[in-house]
Amino acid sequence: MPRPLSRRLLSLALASALALPAWAQTAITPFTVTDIRIDGLQRINPGTVLTYLPIERGDTVDQGKAAEALRALYKTGFFQDVRLAHDGGILVISVVERPAINKLTITGNKDLKTEDLLKGLKEIGLAEGETFNPLDLDRVTQELTRQYNNRGKYGVQITPSVERLDRNRINLTLTIKEGKAAKIRHINLIGNESFSDKEITKDWESHTSNWLSWYKRDDQYSREKLSGDIEKLNSWYLDRGYVDFSLDSTQVAISADRKDMFITAGLTEGQVYTFADITVSGDTVLPKEDIEKIAGIIKPGTTFSRALLEYVSNAITLRLANIGYAFARVNPAPVIDRDKRTVAIDFQVQPGPRVMVRRIVFKGNTRTADVVLRREMRQFEDTWYSQAAIDRSKVRLDRLGYFESVDVDTKPVPGSDDQVDVIYTVKETTSGSITAGIGYSQLTGMNLSLALSENNFLGTGNRTSLALTRNTYQKRYDFSFVNPYFTDDGVSLGYNLWWREFDYSNFNVAQYSSNSGAFQIFLGVPLSESDSVSLMLGIDSNQILAYQGTTPQPLVDYVDAVGHRTFHSWRAQLGWGRDTRNNYFTPVVGTTQNLVLEATLPGSTVEYYKLSYDIAKYWPLSQSLVLKTGLNLGYGNSYGKSYVRNICFTPPTLVDTNNDGIGDTWVPGPAPSNPCLKTSSDYVKTVTAKGLPFFENFYAGGISSNGRVRGFMDNTLGPSWTSTYGYKQPLGGSFLLAGSVETIFPKLFDSPSARVSAFFDFGNVFDGYNNFRANDLRASAGVALLWRSPMGPLSISYAIPIRKKNGDQIERLQFNFGGQL
Repeated sequence: MPRPLSRRLLSLALASALALPAWAQTAITPFTVTDIRIDGLQRINPGTVLTYLPIERGDTVDQGKAAEALRALYKTGFFQDVRLAHDGGILVISVVERPAINKLTITGNKDLKTEDLLKGLKEIGLAEGETFNPLDLDRVTQELTRQYNNRGKYGVQITPSVERLDRNRINLTLTIKEGKAAKIRHINLIGNESFSDKEITKDWESHTSNWLSWYKRDDQYSREKLSGDIEKLNSWYLDRGYVDFSLDSTQVAISADRKDMFITAGLTEGQVYTFADITVSGDTVLPKEDIEKIAGIIKPGTTFSRALLEYVSNAITLRLANIGYAFARVNPAPVIDRDKRTVAIDFQVQPGPRVMVRRIVFKGNTRTADVVLRREMRQFEDTWYSQAAIDRSKVRLDRLGYFESVDVDTKPVPGSDDQVDVIYTVKETTSGSITAGIGYSQLTGMNLSLALSENNFLGTGNRTSLALTRNTYQKRYDFSFVNPYFTDDGVSLGYNLWWREFDYSNFNVAQYSSNSGAFQIFLGVPLSESDSVSLMLGIDSNQILAYQGTTPQPLVDYVDAVGHRTFHSWRAQLGWGRDTRNNYFTPVVGTTQNLVLEATLPGSTVEYYKLSYDIAKYWPLSQSLVLKTGLNLGYGNSYGKSYVRNICFTPPTLVDTNNDGIGDTWVPGPAPSNPCLKTSSDYVKTVTAKGLPFFENFYAGGISSNGRVRGFMDNTLGPSWTSTYGYKQPLGGSFLLAGSVETIFPKLFDSPSARVSAFFDFGNVFDGYNNFRANDLRASAGVALLWRSPMGPLSISYAIPIRKKNGDQIERLQFNFGGQL
């Protein structure tokens, strides 16, 4: 493994500083120094020179003393020329200063970050304000070339340029042309008889070109990657019982044009060994049979595996670390019998001292209060060290969503071998926003909004939001507040208050409007590290504005059957949630689940319930691929009484509005008298209100709804109603089934704020589960970009419907700006 860049640069600087040339000096007749004069100084203070000069007034200077003085002055690195002479008893030192670096610029570098390069150069004195030594520059150029060669870029060109300035200053520029990394054209293993090249190299980072190389860049040669792959080769055989495996040679050849690499490795497999007796020795601390039970994972007679040895050793170490033995070590000592081809293992346990945690320290939280972090701790001060508790605390901090990164370190307390400090270093990120501006959504059009949203309000960990929104389909005023630690045990308390004026005709659903207001209070109770339950109680009022002739008739009939246009509800909600994700923003492993039962209580205008369940699971396939699977289910229905009424009405008539003799416009008839006149123009019909109210229906299709099926216009899937004018209006449904399979590419962008995925969506809504038909499910496939931009979250998807029916409204490119990811 090559040494870090900064260490190599420092070594080269020391070498160059010690390799001083010999300068011929005029012979000096011995004399006594009565004074010292220094000529040629521009930037350096004379006192600084005298500090390094090994001669003082009154000293006798001869040839040896003069040579010593020259070496001392050259060694400072300040001068490119130094000469000694004397004028009587005056020692005359004539110097030519090296120029100072006014500005240091590095351009063209991509593989090596500028800040890393500048840091390494500064450690050897090649930095702005420092003295310039051309020899250091030559050495640095050679070392940078070596570093790029290690990354497979053999065509790199590093061109230093020096611009002379007044007052003995320079501007130094390093121009780097990295070129392209050499491609691996062939990997050849010699001596592998039991396994094919493909089997052995499957998990290598180095590969020949393949269809994913554009993303993984695994066909680009790198010495570091090859070193790791050689170690994987060794592990491959040791994990399969080949104790005597040896790597005989490794050769890397490059083509004449320095663009292609050829890798050859010669190996000797040897024979397969099996495990013999497994024993435990040393101070096990715990009952020996407990440790032997862990070691018993390895069964005598099974094929030897170094990975299994490491797993057992780590399991024993972790078991001891969880009860305070932070520095425990387990050494699996092998006894090899080559005649029988067996390996006996003795796990030698060295627990070390039992350790207590003295202090837990937080660094980097300039905005978030310490108490917010401390309440997430599962490791406590003045208690025994527990590795599991420390790791769990880190995960809890990661899942808060306040930090871009969380690192943990343990440091021994000076002068004590049984105490440590645990240090959590966090890097804070934006946890909310204050916005006043304009947004645009493909579905809702222009959005004018003023919003305060903060998940870490004033660093307290409380969540609060205040929003005023106005666009083509709604006026909305919302306020919410949540204290996630209303009690020290993690019981949360919060409330919502809102007023909304909503015109659904501009939302790809049936034409009606509503004016609603609500007040809700909710409580959350943690059950375990990952599980919680919630309870919500609230009161709300919802005024439905449905219009005969434009609003779908089933919706008008529902309102008429109830006999009220304003629905008052006492509402309750019971929920259970589980979250085992490793990170709030960019999870790569874990699961989220939510099960929610919501119902209006007896005494409400209509009595109904809704049950919903969603699950998302992240599967890490490799460092470059994460698979996300998700499923959403929803169902609702009424309970208690149904509403049945007889109403009279006058049907609309077809009117000739353009005087062409043909009826072309439906005009609603006059309102019938009450009671009905029983004339030829009046009709009586029975209307019924049952099932889930239409204003609580689930919707599917598009990028915004819970039943997300991208590639179809938002909310347009499922049951619909076609008016007398031929206008199709989606109604939604009381049963929802939707899901997705998504492949995320976490390394396509270096930024954690952006990710690209390829997805497959399916789903639909139905008028009750009895009407569910699998062949009515819609499906699409496409790619998506999610980006947390400085202006707000942006989501863009391009999907192609692969299962559709006539009449479906297709919309391949969809985006949402200013909404939620």
